[in-house]
Amino acid sequence: MSEAFDQFQGTASYIASEELKHAVNVAVALARPLLVRGEPGTGKTLLAENLALALGMPLIRWHVKSTTKARDGLYVYDTVARLHDSRFGDQVDVRDIAKYIKLGPLGEALAAPSRVVLLIDEIDKADLEFPNDLLHELDAMKFRIDETGKEIAAVERPVVIITSNNEKELPDAFLRRCVFHYIQFPNRELMAEIVRVHHPDITDKVLDNALEVFFGLRATPKLRKKPSTSELVDWILALKKAGVDLARVSGGIPFLGTLLKTEQDVELVGKRAKA
Repeated sequence: MSEAFDQFQGTASYIASEELKHAVNVAVALARPLLVRGEPGTGKTLLAENLALALGMPLIRWHVKSTTKARDGLYVYDTVARLHDSRFGDQVDVRDIAKYIKLGPLGEALAAPSRVVLLIDEIDKADLEFPNDLLHELDAMKFRIDETGKEIAAVERPVVIITSNNEKELPDAFLRRCVFHYIQFPNRELMAEIVRVHHPDITDKVLDNALEVFFGLRATPKLRKKPSTSELVDWILALKKAGVDLARVSGGIPFLGTLLKTEQDVELVGKRAKA
């Protein structure tokens, strides 16, 4: 890749695959949103945090809910606060409506004096109209606050990272205008690199034993929630603090609740261990 496409290479605390690096850099170069999918624990949200760090840009977070509307991301007019001040405010000029306008995450990103990274987290939680409405606002790169008549125009297009847990299908028109990347769960080799970032003092033997247990759990049939990267990192920390040597554990998995998060999964693994 040329230098123009060679900006993001991961960070000291975020190990990115070559495919992910390319997807990020293409999205930045083309000024298109990067839509990232992947199972929980593959680092979708952390990608935005570390991209902002690597590019030296502020990070603005927008956590999407089922009630989220694209327009709300631009700004909200706090009529309740204005009503309260009109009734109880002492020496408050409620005629100044601008005081009751609060920019949303998208509004903050467009109004920023310099380029920012905008994380739109879990877009598939919103209704079906949200993705297309969102891209309309991003394409416009400006918006008008109806209550005051003020227009805000972006100085630079934000770098937009959109995450999805694949809970629902997204509109084709939205997908066509995004750069897409599916983050594969790390293989054993990449996972070893990730663990060493968080536990640089870990020995090869301890790491091998931990990965053997971890990937063995993930391969367990009918597991409702497979353990993720963050849970592996936490589990190894728990082992270290307790001074547990996996090579000397005769039966069972120590601190299993650090890796598995449902009663059904714990019972399933327990039954298989006894079989």
